[in-house]
Amino acid sequence: MPDRPYTVLSCCQSLDGYLDDSSRHRLVLSSTEDLDRVDALRASCDAILVGAATIRADDPRLLIRSAARVTQRLAAGRPVNPTKVTVTAVAKLDPTAAFFTAGDAERLVYCAEDRLAEAREALGRVANVVAVGGDVRMSAVAADLHARGVRRLLVEGGATVLSQFLRDDLADELQVAVAPFFVGDATAPRFVEEGRYPWTAHRRARLAGTQALGDVVLLRYALSDRFGEDR
Repeated sequence: MPDRPYTVLSCCQSLDGYLDDSSRHRLVLSSTEDLDRVDALRASCDAILVGAATIRADDPRLLIRSAARVTQRLAAGRPVNPTKVTVTAVAKLDPTAAFFTAGDAERLVYCAEDRLAEAREALGRVANVVAVGGDVRMSAVAADLHARGVRRLLVEGGATVLSQFLRDDLADELQVAVAPFFVGDATAPRFVEEGRYPWTAHRRARLAGTQALGDVVLLRYALSDRFGEDR
């Protein structure tokens, strides 16, 4: 078995492939039904990973909303909420952000070795700060999470983190929800960044399912032979 968790990438984008616009306010792309889908997906996972830029821009709580799903997790002997995970290159995160203060989930911050002292000084009281070599590689983060018992990992973004997991062929499943409108803003973040990806016109990802969620459509892709692997 691979020494990394079963990894699901999840995002919602506009028809023209944007994750947000360039305004100061967060753009809501998901429908109510899609947000419930994300809540169920979170409840099925052991850890949720977002990049530091997502924490700064969106201030996500990363908590399970459904009381019934919380009850199910507790009945299964699992924590109320999945472990919260982030990666940072510069250790510039606000310790009062909801990522660190909302809920009682375990919190992990991965950084480069040369930022460890700085990151622990800033965040050591609100998270477990872990160094993973000279550069923060998603393969090293995934391996460390696996060693900590994380068997199912949800990656929610942003674009840089999603791109790194895809470029390095570290994802087993991709769930992309498509909102029925255009952003049309060249300065806004897109779903993925430029780069060489394993899935090309000559190696297509396998479409595993579609689902209408209100006015949003979910596309589910199998990205590895582990697709659909049970916990």
